[in-house]
Amino acid sequence: MTFQSIDDLQTQLGAENYICARPLATIVYLATQLGRPLFLEGEAGTGKTEIAKAIAASLGRRLIRLQCYEGLDASSAVYEWNFAAQMIAIRAAEGSGGTTQETLYSDEYLIERPLLAAMRPQPGGAPVLLIDELDRTDAPFEAFLLEALSDFQVTIPERGTIKAAERPIVIITSNRTREVHDALKRRCLYHWVDYPDFEREIAILKARAPEAAATLSQEVVAFVQRLRTEDLFKKPGVAETIDWAKCLLALDTINLSPEVIADTLGAILKYQDDIQKLEGSEAKRILDDAKASLQ
Repeated sequence: MTFQSIDDLQTQLGAENYICARPLATIVYLATQLGRPLFLEGEAGTGKTEIAKAIAASLGRRLIRLQCYEGLDASSAVYEWNFAAQMIAIRAAEGSGGTTQETLYSDEYLIERPLLAAMRPQPGGAPVLLIDELDRTDAPFEAFLLEALSDFQVTIPERGTIKAAERPIVIITSNRTREVHDALKRRCLYHWVDYPDFEREIAILKARAPEAAATLSQEVVAFVQRLRTEDLFKKPGVAETIDWAKCLLALDTINLSPEVIADTLGAILKYQDDIQKLEGSEAKRILDDAKASLQ
């Protein structure tokens, strides 16, 4: 199963509660049609990870996620051997003439990590490989990944080269905490995932928190969008908008007020310095501006 058109892609992702703007839908469609990795860059909380989940769900493919972190190396991303099980097999075989290297390095003792798993055939077609937050890794891992994605193959010294029979759909994300090397970006199609405009964020909130009343949704989105124009250490993403709306619903909030905002700021702001900036009259000022924009 594949996407038949850009419109079909938007419809299918919409069925998974992912509201996809036309430019992003176009680049995702091209990536799936051309078999090219897609590099998504943007602020945290703008939906980069979620689109990989939505693609996998809409196409009925397996989602394989490689969560990047500082110190990640090729062996951790590709495979490792179950040395404990291998040692037990060696000891058990000592009395029966020993075991062969071919037996020791069989699939029985091979632990597949995300990159190797993505090269294997999967029910429903090639999987969706999500390489999340690549900017957390270092240059050596980028160089390895560049080679792996060029030919969609990995090498296990004890087994040889394993090449993907069908190319996985590859989504790479970065929060741009550092620049990713141009050589890797050139292998990919690229899109900057920005904060949505008012109408699209309303649509996203309606899809993810449908129980929220229209008035509350509009006030929440207007306030968050106004908040993003402030000088904050970390601006709230769409994920925070959704979380905040759900918190307000849990409190049976009908309309925003400075008191409610003060009580729930931890749902949208994650740094104390940012929270302190909204103490006192600041929250009321931003709320008044947000409500004025709705009139």
